[in-house]
Amino acid sequence: MTQLDSDLALLADTVLQPGFVGTSAPDWVRRRLGRGLGGVALYSRNVADREQTAELTAQLRAENPDVVIAIDEEAGDVTRLDARTGSDRPGNLALGAVDDPDLTEAVARDIGADLAAVGITLNYAPTVDVNSRPENVVIGVRSFGADPALVARHSAAWVRGLQAAGVAACAKHFPGHGDTVEDSHFDAARVHASREELAATALPPFTAAIAAGVRAIMTGHLLVTAYDEELPATLSPVLLTGLLRERLGFQGLIVTDGIEMAAVARQWGVGGAAVRALAAGADAICVGGEYKNEGIVGLLRNSIVTAVREGALAQERLADAAARVRALARWGREAAADLGRTPEVGLAAARRAVRVTGSGLPLAGPAHVVELDTPTGIAVDQSMPWGVAGPLAALLAGTTTGRVGPEPEPDWLDAALAAADGRALVVVGRDAARHPWARQARARLLAARPDAVVVELGMPEPEPVGSVYVVTHGGTRACGRAAAEVLTGRH
Repeated sequence: MTQLDSDLALLADTVLQPGFVGTSAPDWVRRRLGRGLGGVALYSRNVADREQTAELTAQLRAENPDVVIAIDEEAGDVTRLDARTGSDRPGNLALGAVDDPDLTEAVARDIGADLAAVGITLNYAPTVDVNSRPENVVIGVRSFGADPALVARHSAAWVRGLQAAGVAACAKHFPGHGDTVEDSHFDAARVHASREELAATALPPFTAAIAAGVRAIMTGHLLVTAYDEELPATLSPVLLTGLLRERLGFQGLIVTDGIEMAAVARQWGVGGAAVRALAAGADAICVGGEYKNEGIVGLLRNSIVTAVREGALAQERLADAAARVRALARWGREAAADLGRTPEVGLAAARRAVRVTGSGLPLAGPAHVVELDTPTGIAVDQSMPWGVAGPLAALLAGTTTGRVGPEPEPDWLDAALAAADGRALVVVGRDAARHPWARQARARLLAARPDAVVVELGMPEPEPVGSVYVVTHGGTRACGRAAAEVLTGRH
């Protein structure tokens, strides 16, 4: 290998942020870090508890003290630190419903303190997308709301809070995933808004985050036809260099959404998509998901080096990207702060986010809870516990529960009504309105028991459902606890 090849390989390694399997650092990750791998991305598969996570990050940093250690901790329904238990904080929609930027900043500061304590450098959050399409299946409760001004002020507050702890925030998904119906994990999500509409709706939160000093912005695999009719934003120089860098003035780290996602990898391949993203203006390549082994790192590095050698990627552009990664690592060392956690702020925020329509609470005694087990988006860990039955049973001894899925037993309704005979019936859903089977199941329960209490842990519906409608604006552990307190009058 020539000196040029060695130099290019080091630059290529610096811009990669791969994932891996295990709660300790595999040998291949250690070797790569020792050779200059600039970053890693942690997921729930890498997290058992706080002590283990701190030990893992120490292992990584022992091989490369300047490694950028990233995680996807939105701290609402999308949590990696608490995927086994559910988060003790509410997510963005709940914070937007309260609309107290000081509270949002305090919650984000607590998240930052938590992450800093276990050695995290970069958090792939907050989601600053404006949820302007109610049918959006990707964003939903991950957004602060549908009002651009509200989302902008809470995005700025979240960035300030997180970065006060010395953990870099990463606003996503540029230039805005809220006005879409497709899931970019599977296909490029299309944004049909004009430039003027984008300037009024999708872009203000990014502008606010930049003004607040956000250290990183994550691209979305979004086909924004007003700017580029052919290339998704992740691969588009018009959007990354022209709009984000030159027009919005962002000088921090641009990191891609998962480069293995079908929206970009299907057409260009993982290596080809990484090269195009770097050429377009991205600085760091996030690769996680199912691509979590040494082979993908070698493929990406070789693709990048080859692209420079063949003239498809300018060496100066690659060097600039690597310099921005190193600058982020340097900022993290200089900004490190030991703030200490304030864990009570999460539950306090969840309590303030609960909304109740109708009368009939508190419950007079033990209830039967029927939870409609709807699927969540791919960003949410599918095994994460959720619900109201557990926290309600802890407050009301004798409370019973049952779960109903898309293909329930033929006698599920009779069984549920029998279990609720002589006691309150509580029907719990997560985005129930989005799933025809869940809407139908809920309607049948309400037809038989008009007095049933309906609890929604996801997106609230335009009109209240049932005689008592409780909305938490999220399905985290804290949200479930807050709902149970409302049901029992103990909030």
